[in-house]
Amino acid sequence: MAPELEALARRAELAGLNAASAPREAQVEGWLLRLSPGKAKRSRCVNPLAGGSLPLEELLRRCRVSFEQAGLPLILRLTPFSQPSDLDDRLAAMRWHRFDPADVMVLPSLDGFAESGGAVPLMPLSPADYAALIGALRQSSVEEITGHARRLEQASVRHQAFKLERDGVLLACGQVAIDPGPAGTAAGGMAGLFDIYTPEDQRGRGHGYRLCAALLDQARLQGATSAYLQVGAENDVAQRLYARLGFLQAYRYHYRSDDPRAWA
Repeated sequence: MAPELEALARRAELAGLNAASAPREAQVEGWLLRLSPGKAKRSRCVNPLAGGSLPLEELLRRCRVSFEQAGLPLILRLTPFSQPSDLDDRLAAMRWHRFDPADVMVLPSLDGFAESGGAVPLMPLSPADYAALIGALRQSSVEEITGHARRLEQASVRHQAFKLERDGVLLACGQVAIDPGPAGTAAGGMAGLFDIYTPEDQRGRGHGYRLCAALLDQARLQGATSAYLQVGAENDVAQRLYARLGFLQAYRYHYRSDDPRAWA
């Protein structure tokens, strides 16, 4: 990976962690535990950010206690930046199941969206309204919708939700969250796209592209200079859409667990 792309990938990982902050969090020896129930695994998993000094078995035991108290299966999110560096191999040797691979894509510049996004009339939504909208589209439970709304309202990085409609018909919806970046640096903000969704009967008409371009233009106007997103590794349609927007493949992550509830 080129040094410029690697630097952007590392920044995207930190921005994604900031954007996905959960109401219930804990730390165990440099591992970040997120303990909020809901569909999004990033709000109910362990992010192993630092190696720490404890043996792996003790780290996992302490994490398991916290997840059991929260009524959640223990899940670890593994990235190229996870610590210790051989963690994924060690979990595989322990027969922890690997599931739900996803790709992080980055966009080095937002300059190309100065005109393409401005003409699209986006309708803003409150966190609660957006959680209800996307939850209904995905057939989420009431508990999952409520938890999603709470996470959006309490997130350390503000999520701005919008929908694109025509004659009262939903064409697409999504969110953008702008991470300001490290203090004391000249880097501009980094915009994250989240929950991009096009109803099934509206797909293939360019609505997702127009929505994303408009969201990126909104972010550019608010000082963002680059962007990132996370997309399922097997979602070829979305991958092609984001490539058309200029996003580049940065890295892949996945989850592991020894609890079948985690991937059922």
